[in-house]
Amino acid sequence: MSITVLLADDQPMIRSCLRLILEDQPDLRVIAEAGDGVEAVALARRLRPDVCLVDVQMPRMDGIEVTAALAGPEARDPLRVIVVTTFDLDEYVYGALRGGAAGFVLKDAGPELLVEAVRAAHAGDALISPSVTLRLLRHVTATARRPARAPAQPLSERETEVVRAIARGRTNQEIAAELCISLSTVKGHVSSVMTKLGMRNRVEIVAWAWESRLVR
Repeated sequence: MSITVLLADDQPMIRSCLRLILEDQPDLRVIAEAGDGVEAVALARRLRPDVCLVDVQMPRMDGIEVTAALAGPEARDPLRVIVVTTFDLDEYVYGALRGGAAGFVLKDAGPELLVEAVRAAHAGDALISPSVTLRLLRHVTATARRPARAPAQPLSERETEVVRAIARGRTNQEIAAELCISLSTVKGHVSSVMTKLGMRNRVEIVAWAWESRLVR
């Protein structure tokens, strides 16, 4: 079964390029395009795509607001949203991260990373690419004024190791190999960490790790 995708970008040429990249894959299918944020939210709520690929800078409703509406705490039956950003210009992407974004992709990252990000979001294993996220999080942790929240329960030593690995951009498979544990054990640790921290996805774990200075 194909992974269905909604594209939201105010530039028709960008949407066409993204569609060509995605639909070149046998398991991906673009089911809708939106030229602004309001249209993106309406289409996403009506069509329920597996993944929404959302540009940050859009008219009427920007990507941060779209992310919060579709994936944030107030969203009923949240969707998976990937934010597309030109990081050097989009310093406010941190708001989208806190709004529940499942990942970040630079517009010049290349076709392979884009496809990987969509598949990862669909699988619930958000793409945390060092080339995107580490640069972003270095910026936001340098400018963030609020301290990192304390976990409801202390993290175990193994859970802390998993958090550090996630923050360095490791996938579950890579973490399992590095720590010599099974994939199911890694997933169990990730789930436990999210429960203790009161978080919804891996992107929020990464932000918390940087804010807590678990990684540098």
